[in-house]
Amino acid sequence: MNILHTSDWHIGKRLMDRERLPEQAEALDEIVRICEKEQVSLVLVAGDVFDTFLPSAEAEETFYRAVKKLAGTSRAVVIVSGNHDDGVRLSAASSLAEEQGIYIFGNKPRVFRTGGDRPVCAVEAGENSLVIRDAAGEKVYLNALPYPSEARLREEKTEESFPQRMERWIARGEAGYRGDMPHIFLSHLFVAGGRTSDSERDIDLGGARAVPLSVLPKEGYVALGHLHRRQRVGENGYYSGSLLQYSFDEANTQKSVALIKTRGKEIAEFCEIPLSAGKKLVRLECNGVEEALGLLGRYEGCFVELTLRLGAPLSAQETQALREANDGLVSLIVRVEGGERMQAVSRSTLGSKDLFVQYYRSLFGEDPAAELVTSFLELLEAEA
Repeated sequence: MNILHTSDWHIGKRLMDRERLPEQAEALDEIVRICEKEQVSLVLVAGDVFDTFLPSAEAEETFYRAVKKLAGTSRAVVIVSGNHDDGVRLSAASSLAEEQGIYIFGNKPRVFRTGGDRPVCAVEAGENSLVIRDAAGEKVYLNALPYPSEARLREEKTEESFPQRMERWIARGEAGYRGDMPHIFLSHLFVAGGRTSDSERDIDLGGARAVPLSVLPKEGYVALGHLHRRQRVGENGYYSGSLLQYSFDEANTQKSVALIKTRGKEIAEFCEIPLSAGKKLVRLECNGVEEALGLLGRYEGCFVELTLRLGAPLSAQETQALREANDGLVSLIVRVEGGERMQAVSRSTLGSKDLFVQYYRSLFGEDPAAELVTSFLELLEAEA
């Protein structure tokens, strides 16, 4: 069976004031074409379908159009909710979606119907698991764990640590696995040791919400979402990365999807397939306005962060000339020799943690204690 792994679409996410919905739709159409070319039977979406709990109508329409194309007439799609998703809202249409071969795991436990007339469908189902069978009769076992939100964690009255709870929840999804078919664990988690990007919400809570590698399943393939850089964790864990470049520290990184091929009881092959859709993010540095104007002209069609070193502050006319040289210039950082750094951008480029630290520093003239930052992030996550 050919299986495609993708995650972190963040449909509706903007770059400062720039709309990116058309790029997201284009990238999702590209994934559909990859599925058709590679004869994919099963698509795994490892969370953060949307960028907010309350996506716009346009974002929801983009999602429904894309997931319907992904399922087509001969594929299954399995989705788990991420920390940016409202799991209940995302899975509200599950009764309709599963008739189209789309299985959505939200925050509430659900056992899906099995069988049906689609060539690829669920033939066994548990509270956190599915067995998917393709047209050739090949099967794969899926242990699916949505993002462990603060609300879900509060529902359980237990003295267990976060890793202990994750171990127990993962084991619950392993209950139906008999070792007679390929095994995949699908989830949206922050695994200890993973490399983060600026575009991710600060939900690792200073390490308090990090999942140790030791609690992840050892067999098969671990399909993860949450971290926007594609990367491997441990022996069998893999983050496919985000759909687009969403922050400038991801500039020059290649976005991709993962293709897994099973054979018999094993995961037989794995490869990355690059994505070409969407505007590229570029970081530029130069000395002087004239040099900057020439450099900006070479990056039409990109979003640009420009660091400009000057001997004197920019004039209004110079700033306007830079904006007109490339309408993709969204971040302008000016460093005046002998002066302090000035940044002509919105604080929307900063994460929740950095905003809190900046605010605290402005009030008290020092950085907050690590425990206070963790408490703030826990409260933020609980209110999300």
